[in-house]
Amino acid sequence: MPGLRAPSDYKQEPPRHPALAINSKQPFNAEPRRSDLVSSYVTPVDFFYKRNHGPIPVLMESILLTRYSVSITGVIGSTKELFMKDIWRLPKYNVTATLQCAGNRRTAMSKTRSVKGVGWDVAAIGNAVWGGAKLADVLELVGIPKCSHATPSGGKHVEFVSIDKCKEENGGPYKASIPLIQATNPEADVLLAYEMMEE
Repeated sequence: MPGLRAPSDYKQEPPRHPALAINSKQPFNAEPRRSDLVSSYVTPVDFFYKRNHGPIPVLMESILLTRYSVSITGVIGSTKELFMKDIWRLPKYNVTATLQCAGNRRTAMSKTRSVKGVGWDVAAIGNAVWGGAKLADVLELVGIPKCSHATPSGGKHVEFVSIDKCKEENGGPYKASIPLIQATNPEADVLLAYEMMEE
């Protein structure tokens, strides 16, 4: 992706709010104090929990945001690249949604039975207003119709692949997926988010 690169070490990490409780320094994982978390319905960006699997990708300031792109490959045949200008042309939606790390409350769980992973307390959770294009609209741009159960080649999931270099993935990217029918549902609140707003 032009203008964004995945570093191999932690020398260029961004500053974080000093009130965050650090659960892991490398990769950086931290959560807010309970009092800071519940002080606002929408979690301030500084107090949103930080969940990382490797060094933070570095934004190269000299590259204009319009040069950023998303590569879509696999079930559509050849790779297609969508730039921000393509995505900004699509209708924008705002969705208020809560994110929670799957390991939230792991410290309490480990008192009953040992659980592997970052030792989170209760604040690996945050609520934000996300702005972006519906993923169904983005996929339609590359030829995947809305409400698709499967592609002509049999693909049934959309996989998201980061540029991060993750220790737990043996230096490879972090990945996640959702069913294609969910990704192409125009009624679902599934966004390719490009904004995170506090209010």
